[in-house]
Amino acid sequence: MARSGESVAGSSTKGTRKSSGDEVTLGPTGRPYHGFPTPPKLDGHGPARIIALCNQKGGVGKTTTTINLAAALAGYGRKVLAIDFDPQGALSAGLGIQTHDIPTIYDLLLDSKRDPHETIVQTSVEGLDVIPANIDLSAAEVHLVNEVARETILARVLRKVADDYDVILVDCQPSLGLLTVNALTASHGVIIPLECEFFALRGVALLIETIDKVRDRLNPAIALDGVLATMYDPRTLHSREVLERVVEAFGDDVLETVIGRTVKFPDASVSGVPITEFAPEHAAAQAYLRLARELVARGAVA
Repeated sequence: MARSGESVAGSSTKGTRKSSGDEVTLGPTGRPYHGFPTPPKLDGHGPARIIALCNQKGGVGKTTTTINLAAALAGYGRKVLAIDFDPQGALSAGLGIQTHDIPTIYDLLLDSKRDPHETIVQTSVEGLDVIPANIDLSAAEVHLVNEVARETILARVLRKVADDYDVILVDCQPSLGLLTVNALTASHGVIIPLECEFFALRGVALLIETIDKVRDRLNPAIALDGVLATMYDPRTLHSREVLERVVEAFGDDVLETVIGRTVKFPDASVSGVPITEFAPEHAAAQAYLRLARELVARGAVA
C-alpha cells in the first residue's frame, strides 16, 4: 500500500485520516486507496465482455485510455481486441498501424457477409489486436441511415469474434450520433473518460441520458462500468474541485484510479506504442496498470 504523500495513479494523494488508530491513505477521489491485487491468469479465453469508451466531448482521453487500458489488460494475460470506431483513426495511429489500403471497421459495417477476422491487425503488444479505422468511417452514418436495425450493425459484427477474446474495447468518436449508438448497443458496459475540467463535466448529463435511452430501447443489459477522471493535475484548485464534483455526482461509479496529466502520452503516441511499453516505470503507465486491476476487481473484466 502506498504511504502518505506518495504519488498514486499519476497524481498525489489527498492525504490521510485516522481510523481506529491507524492511518488510512486517501486517493485523489477522497476515498481510501486500494492497491488492487494482480489478477490471476485465466484458464481459457472468451466470450468477450464489450466495453465502450464514450464521451461526446473530444480531447478527454478516450483514445489514450483505450490504447493503454488494452495494453495493460493484455499485460495481465487477457486477450484484448480494440475497435477503432472514430473516423480520425487516432487509435490505429497510436498503435503504429497504417490504415491505407487495408480493410477497416467501415468495410465490416457496410458488408454484413465479410469476415471480421480478415480486418484484425496484430499489434506489437502480445495479446492485443485491433480492428482499424480511417476517414472512410465518416461516411458510415450516411450509408447506414436507411438500413434495417441500423443501431445493431456493430453488435452483429462483434458477435462473430467475441469468443476469441476476453474483452473488446470500443473507442467511440466524440459525438452522440449513429456510430456511438451502435457502440452502446453492442456493449455490455460503458467507461466515461472525463477530463478534470469544468466544460467536460457539463456534457456528461447528456451522455448519461443517451445511455439511459439506449438501455430503455435497444440494450437493457448495458451498465455504467465507471467514470474515469483523466488529465488530473493535483497542483490546480480547478482540477481538485472538478474531481470533487464528479465524486459528489456519481459516487462509487467514479473509478478510484485517476489518470494524471503528462507529456508522456503524446510522446508514446508518436512512437506508436502504449505508454506501458514506452515508459513502463512512469506514473502514468502504472496508473493504467492499476486501472486494469481495478476493473478486474470490480468484475467489469474477467
